[in-house]
Amino acid sequence: MMEMIIEWARQNQVLLQYLGVASFVTFLITPLAVWFLILRIPVDYFLPEGDRSADAFRESHPAIRLFILAVKNAAGIVFLLAGLAMLVLPGQGIVTILVGLTLLNFPGKRSLELRIIRQKKVLSAVNWIRSRSGKPGLKVPERPART
Repeated sequence: MMEMIIEWARQNQVLLQYLGVASFVTFLITPLAVWFLILRIPVDYFLPEGDRSADAFRESHPAIRLFILAVKNAAGIVFLLAGLAMLVLPGQGIVTILVGLTLLNFPGKRSLELRIIRQKKVLSAVNWIRSRSGKPGLKVPERPART
């Protein structure tokens, strides 16, 4: 069995080199992209009146809106999958998942985002990144009182 694996690796040496380079580049780019996207979140994004993502491209041509929406959702899926992988690999998994969710469009997104950002460790990590870049921390609404 081990001989088969070694033989396969010899036959696919170029593929393995490309995968190694792609893995290394991803390892370098993902934290930078997460940092950049966290800084782009408006301070009031998580407040009830703060989510203006639907209005951002309302004046654009429908084809442009559709293209931007497709690219944004594709990027969201990439970050979501990377964040899920980071739950078992090194990296800020929950924060990366949060960034991916902010890029995606789906029913129930808002409540899921709020559940994640209200976690003390997540909010402190996001606000630490923002403070390191001179940006104010995110405003998060209090949890509604249960009766």
